[in-house]
Amino acid sequence: MIEELSKHLQLFADLSQSDVFIDCLLPGAEEAIVVAEAHPITGKSLYREPVVGKIAYKENEPGVFYCFKTGRPVIGSRGVSQENINMQQNVMPIVNELGKIIGVLIMEQDITEQVQQEKNVELLMETTEQLSETLYHIAMREAAIPDLMHEGLLLFDRDYRITFANNRVKEMLDVNENLIGEKVDSLSFGLMMREGLDIQKGMFFNEFQLGKRFIQLKAVSVQRNNRTVGGVLLLRDISELKEKEKQLMIKSAVIREIHHRVKNNLQTIASLLRLQMRRANSQEVEKIFREIINRITSISIVHEVLSTEGTDMIECKEVIELVSNAITSSMKQSEQKITVQVDGCSLYLPSQKASSLALVINELVQNAINHAFVNRDEGYVRIYISEQNQIVNLAVIDDGVGFDLEKAQQKGRLG
Repeated sequence: MIEELSKHLQLFADLSQSDVFIDCLLPGAEEAIVVAEAHPITGKSLYREPVVGKIAYKENEPGVFYCFKTGRPVIGSRGVSQENINMQQNVMPIVNELGKIIGVLIMEQDITEQVQQEKNVELLMETTEQLSETLYHIAMREAAIPDLMHEGLLLFDRDYRITFANNRVKEMLDVNENLIGEKVDSLSFGLMMREGLDIQKGMFFNEFQLGKRFIQLKAVSVQRNNRTVGGVLLLRDISELKEKEKQLMIKSAVIREIHHRVKNNLQTIASLLRLQMRRANSQEVEKIFREIINRITSISIVHEVLSTEGTDMIECKEVIELVSNAITSSMKQSEQKITVQVDGCSLYLPSQKASSLALVINELVQNAINHAFVNRDEGYVRIYISEQNQIVNLAVIDDGVGFDLEKAQQKGRLG
């Protein structure tokens, strides 16, 4: 199951713009090992070096081990990466047919800037300690003020006993009884929040699902003389946001399916043309058929890439390689050995421009194969992409027989 899931990690990484891993627990349950990884092409990675085979420790990644222990997904947990970068994790358990947890799927994003901002907030809280305490008491006395908030507001004392909860909290948690005096641990998210506050020095952020609702949780402990005297907890209903994200994922899947079907239809047309080409008695007619088939194949390759990557921006280097190899295989003589190599920088283009570029490459490589390697057993075509001052240059170079410049000038064209 883990091996099958690992085949799709690159898609997950590109879709979420996160580093994606699969970890498995080691004997003793205090350490885990990274068994698979993928890094986003569509965004910035946290890692410069591969981490497969490296050990993940409980103190660095509490969300991972919480998921192993409870079998529950963890959203928004924080930890420290293998390269000592502050990151946020979303963790999902991987369960086999017997219901046993055999690993966890992890998505990580860099939160270095966010952590720095929180440290600045923590410093500000220390210098405005008296104001925090005053607001704490006002919130408990003036119930009308927090009830105007869209967020659920909950206050607790140093023993993690609830001292105040506005009506919005009760609506979100779907409870009717009075929460005053109850332990935070009695709430579904209480234990995880306490552990998070302890590990992350008084600040905790998470997202979790409660029934049909998705809740965003933010908690801050109030310090006095380096001692915790209580804390503030904010709950926000983000169900609508999650529903929109779900709809976007569905639309993305539909768009990929459309590209897949367009690719299949184009390949079907190309196959029909090949059947017709075999009935042609003229080499000239056969040549025209082959050129048309290559153009259709070039466009279908763009749709094939779109169907797998699920994004409108295409890495054209991959498309150029696929188009060039398809043309070479189709047009070279059976005894010829023609090598195509694509070098240079990456090039990302929207799908429409990528289709146009694929057709240009198709024409240039076809031209090279038709004219450069006449009476030759082997040949070499190099396609090179370079960029300077935001201008991209693309060169198609072959080591063929060349051409007679004087004769070409007399004709008034090169081909």
